[in-house]
Amino acid sequence: MNSLKRLLADAGRVLAHEGQGDYVAGHVSLRLPDQPGRFLMKPAGIGLEEMTEDNIITVDLEGNKVEGDAGRHNEVFIHSEVLRARPDCVAVVHTHAPYAVAFSSLGKPLLAVSNDGAFFANGLPVFDETTELIITKKRGAAVARKLGKYGALLLRNHGIVTTATSVEEAIWLALKLNQACHMQLMAEWAGGPKLVGDPDQARTKGAYASRPDIHTGVFQYVVRRSRE
Repeated sequence: MNSLKRLLADAGRVLAHEGQGDYVAGHVSLRLPDQPGRFLMKPAGIGLEEMTEDNIITVDLEGNKVEGDAGRHNEVFIHSEVLRARPDCVAVVHTHAPYAVAFSSLGKPLLAVSNDGAFFANGLPVFDETTELIITKKRGAAVARKLGKYGALLLRNHGIVTTATSVEEAIWLALKLNQACHMQLMAEWAGGPKLVGDPDQARTKGAYASRPDIHTGVFQYVVRRSRE
């Protein structure tokens, strides 16, 4: 259990170090391998980088806190409903990634302006049912339905959601999505992208350049940097 909590604390540190902290907003979760109906989660009231083995809480798929002294985020249902709908996945990230939020306001598809965009060439769902917080089970389930089989989703004017079979990949997707949005925003500022990656080539590149060793390598690299 302690090793999983350390991993989750490192995940929060990576997100904060890479500019996805929003004071005490944003959260990340990790399913317990021996109790798939429960997951570890960042508590409310602290920054992503302030998670420790002592303050991380445990939550069930109904969104109830079952262990821990700290408070529970009111957007817990993003995590509980995505993990319920995606038994293949173990981790969920939700942040107010700034470039992704700005990009979502354009109402445009994400293009392969850079290598980062290639990782979403198979599709990037946009949840636009509401721009409110996801504070009910019903809305959490709606987010999970919109996410579907994909690993990442934009919450319009709000933030991002990523999920994966490892916490390292879920974090990697969050970093790459914000970066891809940043690249396209810069192209938009210059008048709009005129040349973008071929869609078929982007899908091929995205498939071979997204691997567990890369996810883990990037994750561990940022953890080291965050401790300097």
